[in-house]
Amino acid sequence: MSKILIVAEVKNGEIKKNTLELLSFAKSQGLETDAVLSGSGIAEQADVLAGQGASTVYLADDASLEIYNTEQYTSLVTDAVQQSGATQVWLSSSELGRDLCPRLAARHGVGALSDVTQFEVNADQITAQRPCMSTKVIQKCQFSKDGLRVISIRSGFFAAEETSPTTANTVTLSIPVGHAKIKVKEVQVEVSDEVELNEASIIVSAGRGVGGTEGCDFVKPLATELGAAFGASRAVCDAGWLPHKHQVGQTGTMVTPDFYFALGISGAIQHLAGMSGSKVIVAVNKDPDAPIFKVTDYGIVGDLFKAVPVLREEVAKIKT
Repeated sequence: MSKILIVAEVKNGEIKKNTLELLSFAKSQGLETDAVLSGSGIAEQADVLAGQGASTVYLADDASLEIYNTEQYTSLVTDAVQQSGATQVWLSSSELGRDLCPRLAARHGVGALSDVTQFEVNADQITAQRPCMSTKVIQKCQFSKDGLRVISIRSGFFAAEETSPTTANTVTLSIPVGHAKIKVKEVQVEVSDEVELNEASIIVSAGRGVGGTEGCDFVKPLATELGAAFGASRAVCDAGWLPHKHQVGQTGTMVTPDFYFALGISGAIQHLAGMSGSKVIVAVNKDPDAPIFKVTDYGIVGDLFKAVPVLREEVAKIKT
């Protein structure tokens, strides 16, 4: 029988949505699931994981784990795999997951499937789909040999069920020594009240069609009124109209929100690769042949400077 170990991620002391999505999906499939939770001052979050369906939470709570360390986290997850008897390890396709996934696979001498968007589980046989070549091709993959299955999964493809915390059955892990040759001396965190792209359920993005920084300022209030993250195409960020943290696309942030508004974005292939998994896509562009319209659910061929005020008026009506 398959046994799933989900690598939990924490941000600002709380379990991230991408972890809750994986737990909810595993629960919906009736799979036996444990979780491994690492960090500093995060012990109480084990109850959140238990409420979401984790039978046992393998806990590593130590000041040395406040900052992610590849060597320590790889050792901790490996320890949890051995103690739990897991046959599969699921991670989110996040910065942490992209670093940890291949290292875990190498540690166990097995292959890994990364950036999966759809998959089916039949005992320990996984049939997974993952995009490649800028989403021009969808690969259908399976593991060819026996052994641990290690996969990272894009966020936004499964719904996170709302549940209440319950008392967790926890197993405390021994804290391994960190990497002897690497020491983090300082972490600089930008303080912002903006909604982050990879956490947002709604994203409003500006493209070259906004014309400049003033055009970005014209579009941004729509994002604020929707409670949305503010994104941009690569052309906007390369031009210096917005910082690169706003860039959506294959070379920026890959997103799968519930709603994606593409304003003045033509739809370069690298941009489409980063947002075409959105559930509902709305685009405004003057060019009726713009590639963005090939992936949109609702398209407006017209001037965004005329369309945005109308959208804001409709949002205001809904909110009143």
